[in-house]
Order: sequence, then structure tokens, then C-alpha cells
Amino acid sequence: MREVSGIKTISADRIKEVVAELCQAANYQLDCDMVDAFKEAVGKEVSPLGREILQQMIMNAEIAGKGEVPLCQDTGFAVVFLELGQNVHIVDGYLYDAVNEGVREGYRELRKSIVRNPLTRKENTRDNTPAVIHVKVVPGDKLKITLMPKGGGGENTSGVKMLKPSDGVDGVKKFILDLVKAARGNPCPPILVGVGIGGTIEKAALLAKESLLRPMGERSKIPDVAVLEEDLLEKINRTGIGPQGLGGRITALSVNIEIFPAHIASLPVAVNINCHVHRQKSIVL
Repeated sequence: MREVSGIKTISADRIKEVVAELCQAANYQLDCDMVDAFKEAVGKEVSPLGREILQQMIMNAEIAGKGEVPLCQDTGFAVVFLELGQNVHIVDGYLYDAVNEGVREGYRELRKSIVRNPLTRKENTRDNTPAVIHVKVVPGDKLKITLMPKGGGGENTSGVKMLKPSDGVDGVKKFILDLVKAARGNPCPPILVGVGIGGTIEKAALLAKESLLRPMGERSKIPDVAVLEEDLLEKINRTGIGPQGLGGRITALSVNIEIFPAHIASLPVAVNINCHVHRQKSIVL
């Protein structure tokens, strides 16, 4: 990296290298805050089987980290969040190509799960590309790269709905709770529930996924939204679904809600569920 006239340049090769490292690190190493959440959940779980499952999840994380083996056989769709400083200039290549080359290299020894045409499903891309890339331009001269491998179980049980404004908070709660109840054990609970409220249909969906980037246990900075997060978490954990859907108290570890202004006639709500193998890794260049 070099600085020229106040502009920081970052090479495409460096981005490729970092993305490849993040793909492997995210799939092998569960963050400490997630392991701590499992340990805390063991003390709260009332089901003996549920406690045993949570303890196995802790053991699985330890084995994966030490042995550099995937935390889950589903190594996920590579979702990449880029916070691109406006004073950063990418040189010697195209940003999206660099990210996809990094995913291609990083998934060399990991399961490839992406089919080129989702309707025919006949051809696997054989390298887990293309990645889903979200770019946010921010002030400064840094590039933050976050890699979130998104497994099929959680993504398949996610959803979005255009509610009527008259549905209000009660309608939002009902949609979220009904979706979690319908999912049952399919997303491999205990889950994280990301919620996006407001904007347009695609903005709500993105907010829901972005909410999952929040550190474990961090509540919304908007007081009434933080209260709603706690209320929904309590209600979800009363469903009895439990770890791996086999019964118990701990169905979810967190509910994270992000909101955005909405049209006066709209109330978009999106839910993005992540399984207990909540994987993400970041680096700042």
C-alpha cells in the first residue's frame, strides 16, 4: 500500500489475498463471543438433552479451531461486506474481480455449494463464486472487509413481507415469531435472528443481514428497539423449539433489529436467520 496526494492505494492482489484468508478463518474459527454465548446458554437451558447439545457445540468449535477443519459441512455462500473509504483507490485490478478471486482461492479446500443456474441446478460453479458483495462508501482512507459464510439452513428459513402500516408493532412481532416457529429445527438452533424494518423491500432484507454483523449481546442504541429485541428473544425462547429443534429453552441467542425510514404507506419487514455456526471475520486495510 502507498499514499499518493492524500489517496491511499490498495492493490487488487492484496484484497484477493486477504479475502482468501478470511474465507478459511471464518469457516475454521468461531469467534470467542459465540463460544461464550454457548457457555452462558448451557447454564440457562432446562433440557438435559439441550445442555448436552450446547456442550457438543462448544466442543465442535474447539476441534474445528485447533484442527483447522470446517465448523460445519455447509461452508456457505460467501457474503462479503466492504466498507470502502472514499479516499481509497484500488489499483492493478477490479475490486469485484479481486474479491471473487479471493473466494475462489479461499474455498479451494472447502465445500463448493453454488450452482450457476438456480432453476436447472445442473452446473456447480466449482469454486464457490460468485460472492454476494455489498459495498458501502464511507469517509476515510481504509477498506474494511467482512466475510460472512451464509449456510443454506438459515437462509432458507429467512423471509420478507410487506406489512401494512396499520399492522404496527404487533404485526411485526407476529411475522417474526411465525417465521421462527415455522422454521423449527431446520436452521440448526440456537439461532441468531436478524431483522430489518423500513426502507424498501431490498433495503429491509439488507438491514436484516447487516444486523447479524453486530457483536454478540450488543443491543440497538434506540431504546424502544432494544426493548423490542429483548421481548422477541424472550418470546422465541418460550416456543420450546430448543437446541437443534429437539426441545428446550434456548432457541435463539440474540435478536438484532435495524430500522430505516419508510414510505408512509409501507412497513417492510425482513428476517434473516443464521444458524448456531454464526461465522464472520473482518480485516481493515
